[in-house]
Amino acid sequence: MSENQKKIWITGASSGIGKAVAEKFAKEGWKVAVSARRKELLDELAKHNNIYSFPLDITNQSQINNVFKDVLNAFGDIDICLFSSGTYEPKDEQNIDPEKIKNVINVNFLGVIDCVKVVEDYFKNKKSGHISIVSSIAGYRGLPNSSGYGPSKAALTNFSESIYFDFKKFGVRISVVSPGFIKTPLTDKNEFPMPFLKTPEYAADKIYNGLVKGNAFEIHFPKGLTLTLKFLRILPYRLYLFLVDKLVKR
Repeated sequence: MSENQKKIWITGASSGIGKAVAEKFAKEGWKVAVSARRKELLDELAKHNNIYSFPLDITNQSQINNVFKDVLNAFGDIDICLFSSGTYEPKDEQNIDPEKIKNVINVNFLGVIDCVKVVEDYFKNKKSGHISIVSSIAGYRGLPNSSGYGPSKAALTNFSESIYFDFKKFGVRISVVSPGFIKTPLTDKNEFPMPFLKTPEYAADKIYNGLVKGNAFEIHFPKGLTLTLKFLRILPYRLYLFLVDKLVKR
C-alpha cells in the first residue's frame, strides 16, 4: 500500500448503493473499509482488491467504537467516512406502527448519529477529512406511505445541515447525499412505478465525483427528479398537498 493511498470507511456496504460505492472507490485506487451486519456479503465484497471487511451493527454504539478503532489500526488514518446504512419496509409504512417506525428511526437516523459521534474527535483533532451522510429525496417533504422512512431521512438531512457549521470550524467537510430511485434490494420492495430509476453504479459514479471532485454540501441525483422535488419543496402546503394528492390518485 502506498503511503499516499487515500482511505474511506463505508457503512451499509453489503448491498445497493453502499456496495457500489465501495467498488467504485476501490477501482479508483482507494483503500476501502466496508461495514454492515451481513458478514458473509462483506467477506465476498472483500475479495476485491483494496476492500477490507469490518462487520458492524450500527445500532450498537460500543461496537461502532470498536470497529472504528479496528479500521484506524488497520489503515492508519481515514480521509472520508460515508455513512449509508438504512432500512425500509414499504408495506409496514402504510399504517402507523410505532414499534416499526422506531426501528427505522433507530437504524436510519440514530445509528448514523452514533457513527458521527464516534468519529467526531478523530476528525476534529485531525483538522481535515470528510464525513458524508446518505439521506434521500424522501426527506424533502412528506410523502404517502412513508411514515418512518421519510421522517428518518428528513432528520438526517437536518442533522447534516446542523453539524456542518461546527465541523467547518475544524476544517472538516460535511456533506449529504440525496439519491432518487436507485435499483437496490430496498427499492425492489416498491410496488409503484419509480421515475428516473437508476442503477447502483450510476449512483456510485455520482457519489464518487461529488465526494472527490466536487465541494457541494448536497450531492443529489438524478437531477431530472431531484430538481422537480426541490421545486415542490418550496410550494405552500395547500398547493403541495393538492398536487401530491392528485398524483397519488392517478
